[in-house]
Amino acid sequence: MSKVGSNKSETVGKIPEACASENAAVEFLESIRWGKHPCCARCKAHDVYQMKDRATGERNSRYLWRCRECGKQYTVRIGTVLEDSRIPLRHWCYAFWMACASKKGISALQVMRQTGLTYKSALFLMHRIRWAMRDDYSKPPKMTGTVEVDETFVGGKPRYRGHPRNVRGRGTAKPPVVALIERGGGVRAAPMEYLTGHNLKSAIREHVHPSARIITDQWKGYQGVGKHFDGGHETVNHSRREYVRGDVYTNTAESFFSLLKRGLIGTFHSVSKKHLHRYVDEFAFRHNTRKLDDGARVERAIKGAEGKRLLYRQPIC
Repeated sequence: MSKVGSNKSETVGKIPEACASENAAVEFLESIRWGKHPCCARCKAHDVYQMKDRATGERNSRYLWRCRECGKQYTVRIGTVLEDSRIPLRHWCYAFWMACASKKGISALQVMRQTGLTYKSALFLMHRIRWAMRDDYSKPPKMTGTVEVDETFVGGKPRYRGHPRNVRGRGTAKPPVVALIERGGGVRAAPMEYLTGHNLKSAIREHVHPSARIITDQWKGYQGVGKHFDGGHETVNHSRREYVRGDVYTNTAESFFSLLKRGLIGTFHSVSKKHLHRYVDEFAFRHNTRKLDDGARVERAIKGAEGKRLLYRQPIC
């Protein structure tokens, strides 16, 4: 019998050790980022070597590499969201693992309890990981086939139902989140500053291929979107308790929203509006990698950290 199971990658067996040992964590991250061909994190040259203590032959205490081409020193942190962080890499590995393996995510408080970090450090650590999980929607091809589009409002129930600012549904002060889901494919979701028909239709045209078919609810803001797509536009009328008509439904998008809301309420409890987009990115990442095992999902998240930086003075970029 395989140690990690026949349907799981080798990464799953390496993660626990990487979370317990700094040496193992460094080697784990280096193997995922560079594989068997390490390169310079600055100039991308492959003529590099590990810096070791001449007396003991062991690696430098800072786990430095040096490039013979540019002559500069670097570590596996350089050029990623880990750069300039003093948090031990074993804690980074633990946070990556939990964020990828937990269906509803892991809170900064839990990371603080498990690692001994301060809450401030644990929160910023998790924000960096969410930034690594974010997909660049400008690079992938546009969504095709049947695409469901739906919107929701994120926040708790009104404390005082009679207050004019505590309106439920459209017109509420809660921030709206819009999701576009390709049937059998991925989701693209993000908070929207103002939920209007113009903004919704602009987002749909930006992310969906003209050959696609659009399915939404009956809200009037979607009216007219079908003329931009060869597959047309079909709706279900929720106000009349119509939720499925053949293959016309938005249940896939609503399932994504259900998981998002359960995570925000049950794991994170309170999320500010300025950071909401990070949590939406995290749930979208897990949805888009749902067919991968935990090890492959961790690898993808770590590889997504390359080429990104998140400075403390830029918490909402």
